[in-house]
Amino acid sequence: MRWNPHVTVAALIERKGRFLMVEEETVDGVRINQPAGHLEDGESLIEACAREALEESAHRFTPEYLVGVYHWPRPSGDATYVRFTFAGSLGACEEGRALDTGIIRALWMTLEEIEACRARHRNEMVLSGIQDYLAGRRFPLDLIRYYGHNGIHI
Repeated sequence: MRWNPHVTVAALIERKGRFLMVEEETVDGVRINQPAGHLEDGESLIEACAREALEESAHRFTPEYLVGVYHWPRPSGDATYVRFTFAGSLGACEEGRALDTGIIRALWMTLEEIEACRARHRNEMVLSGIQDYLAGRRFPLDLIRYYGHNGIHI
């Protein structure tokens, strides 16, 4: 079997001391995560992050900086993930928009609430991204170079 790491993105969105999270059904049961998902063919990491935030939370999101890149091999050994976590500006909520398959609901949680349900996190990257954000980690988006079909895009 060929090794194939999964490239994912996550939207870290904070408003008045609360973080936008999603409750989702997974093979491991109901879990808590940031709006996150896989990079799709033909899109940049930044585009993927904005798309996933909208699909999973019904909120528009504009990534403004990279918080971190996280490499996580699942303990079961069946997959490896490389996650790019972005923070930025929250846009409008599209009321009535259907959420992505498997997403139960979007919710706003304090750091204390997130820490209290650590056993229900999708993976270790959920809390790590928040901790890095709160520690002030911010990297400019031009750190990431996207060579799309029409050349380089930042």
